[in-house]
Amino acid sequence: MTHGRCGPRSMKMTSVIANGISIDYDSFGPNDGEAILLISGLGTQRIRWSISFCEDLAARGYRIIRFDNRDAGLSTHFPDFPAPDFSAVAAAVAQGRRPDVPYTLRDMAADAVGLMDGLSIGRAHLVGRSMGGMVAQLVASDYPRRVMSLTSIMSSTGNPALPSAAPDVMAMLTRPAPHPVGDEAGFLAHSLGFARRIAGSGYPFDEEAHRALILEETRRAYDPSGFGRQIAAIAATGDNRSRLAKITAPTLVVHGADDPLERDDARLTRIRN
Repeated sequence: MTHGRCGPRSMKMTSVIANGISIDYDSFGPNDGEAILLISGLGTQRIRWSISFCEDLAARGYRIIRFDNRDAGLSTHFPDFPAPDFSAVAAAVAQGRRPDVPYTLRDMAADAVGLMDGLSIGRAHLVGRSMGGMVAQLVASDYPRRVMSLTSIMSSTGNPALPSAAPDVMAMLTRPAPHPVGDEAGFLAHSLGFARRIAGSGYPFDEEAHRALILEETRRAYDPSGFGRQIAAIAATGDNRSRLAKITAPTLVVHGADDPLERDDARLTRIRN
C-alpha cells in the first residue's frame, strides 16, 4: 500500500492491491465513520464524484471512498487485451456462449469487495451510477453481508427486454473519438456533444464545468481501449435479475425520465419494494 496527501484538507489519497490488481482511491472523513463506497460509471474516473459532494457527506460523519475502476484512471489497465468486438460479444451472449472478454462486471464487483478488505471495511453503503450501479447491484447480491444499503443511480438490471439506448446515443457512445493529443478540439467537441446529449432537460448544461472535467480526466489517464473492455464486460455479464432478486439490503433506485442511454424508468429498474 502507498500513501500520500494532496488537495483538500480532508482528502487522503492511496492505492491498494486487491483482487490481483492495483486500485487507486481516495477517502474523505473519519476512518471510524460508516463507510460509503462510490462506484463510477462506464469509462469515467473517480473524480466524477466531486470533492464538494464527498466533503459534504464526510461532514455528516461518513467515511467516503471513491475509486478508479479497473481500466480507468490510475487503477490497473489491461493493455494486453485489445478492446473486444462489441458485436461479437453481443452475438455470443445471445447464443448462450461465453464471450471472449478479459473480465465481467462480477470481477469488478470482486474488485470493490477487495478494496473494502484492503481498507478493513466490513460493511459499507454502496452508491453506484450507470455501470457502477450495476457493479453495486452485484456486490449487494453476491456479498450480502458486506452491504449496509444500496443506491443504484441511472443504471440497469441488464434485462434484455428493457428499452435500448436511443440509436444516436449508442452511435455516439461507440464511435471512436479523435485523439486528444493530435486533435484536442475535435476530442472536446465529441466528448461535450455526448455529455450534452445525455444530460437531460431538467437543468442547464454547464459546458465549462464539463470541459474542465473532461480535460482533467484525460490528463490523468486516457485509454479508449479500456472503455471498450468495460462495455464488453457489461454485455458479457448479461441479465442480472435472478441475482438481484436475492438482495436484502435497503435499496434506493434513482432514475431520470429523460435518460436516453438507460431508458428504463424507475418502475422498470426497481430491484425490490
